[in-house]
Amino acid sequence: MRYVSTRGTAPILDFRDVTLTGLAADGGLYLPEAWPVLPTETIAGLAGLSYVDTAVAVMLPFVEGALTADELRGLCEAAYGRFAHAAVTPLVQLDHDQWLLELFHGPTLAFKDVALQLLGLLFERFLTGTDKRLTVVGATSGDTGSAAIDALAGREGIEVFMLHPAGRVSAVQRRQMTTVLAPNIHNIALDGASFDDAQALVKAMFNDRGFADRFALSAVNSINWARLMAQVVYYFYAAVRLGAPARRVAFAVPTGNFGDVFAGYVAAKMGLPIERLVVATNVNDILHRALTAGDYSKGGVVQTPTPSMDIQVSSNFERLLYDVGDRDGRMLAEQMRGFEASGAMRLTNAQAEGAAAIIASERVDLDAMAGAMGWACAQAGQVIDPHTAIGLAAARRLPPGTPVVTLATAHPAKFPDAVERATGVRPTLPARLGDLFEREERYATLANDFATVTGYIAERAPSSQ
Repeated sequence: MRYVSTRGTAPILDFRDVTLTGLAADGGLYLPEAWPVLPTETIAGLAGLSYVDTAVAVMLPFVEGALTADELRGLCEAAYGRFAHAAVTPLVQLDHDQWLLELFHGPTLAFKDVALQLLGLLFERFLTGTDKRLTVVGATSGDTGSAAIDALAGREGIEVFMLHPAGRVSAVQRRQMTTVLAPNIHNIALDGASFDDAQALVKAMFNDRGFADRFALSAVNSINWARLMAQVVYYFYAAVRLGAPARRVAFAVPTGNFGDVFAGYVAAKMGLPIERLVVATNVNDILHRALTAGDYSKGGVVQTPTPSMDIQVSSNFERLLYDVGDRDGRMLAEQMRGFEASGAMRLTNAQAEGAAAIIASERVDLDAMAGAMGWACAQAGQVIDPHTAIGLAAARRLPPGTPVVTLATAHPAKFPDAVERATGVRPTLPARLGDLFEREERYATLANDFATVTGYIAERAPSSQ
């Protein structure tokens, strides 16, 4: 399998190199040169398989040339053996049409664990036997940071620097990052910053070739293809349990950086009969405006009880625009340069029509979010977190008749105040995290400034030169 950049000029890479690289040298994002398609009978045959066996079947085409099926299975068994539920991502029925896909049974109680537990093992495998050392830099609105830190803490040859906007993640999310005291983990709180600011700093580091090459930068955000690849699996796992491929299934996805939705898009390109992917946004609605009116333009970031969605620049949207825009990398590079300069762009007709063929969107305000939490608790006995509630509110707007799976992206105990306000129930952390608020924290608070942050990293990261 060969991987190409959305901006058309970066080197073509294999799976090993695309995993270790992250962002492409031309500023674009890597994705497969062509989509592998699973035959209908293969998809039907997934119905009786375990999560690990499903993962091997779905991901094997993407790792061709880098891992054998047995090697991939061993990595998946190690990654998903740490999950608290035997099904890894179990389905829960709410009513006749509505379902939840619980993605929060991993070590840090968020959907990011599904991909990052595997990514950590991939990093380690591809570095073994080499003298290469990685400097992993990431920006997090909460869940990516804790999941990446759990997956990479203590691993040889990897130094991790995780940026989060100070005061804009929940106390549980922050402590899941800052109480990991492994010597290779460095948490950075950016003073006065939003997630978009943190993400922009990370992208700037990758685009500074002198800095990126000196420290062998790699990514754990969903700009890393391997992370997104792992998320494709649970779309297949859920859909075949609801009758696919004989029956079409819709998915509602709480959306910030667009990676989870794009994973569903990839599943559809691979042959999974998805009726509709619903992008569920909060009031930070740049994606809703782009998908309904072709207007991809930044506004101010509004702080909400769904911090992982308080985003105005969705990195993975570029992958969709490339694929539905005739895969014209040079055109997209010019389009993205214009967006980066002005903060606004219009989707082309091909991009708008290509997206609309499978993707819809809904904007969900705070009242609707709270209403969905209340409905799930009162009518189905399910306590859900605010991000999942955004997805469920969007799902319940679809016409009846098709099963709709809402991706339940985080354990409700990560957001206890918001859940209690909406339901009267205060969720508690699982026993394995019960002492979280008693653990020592360690992190640095830095100015939201490129020179300050890169200077801090340079003092602590190993040089590859």
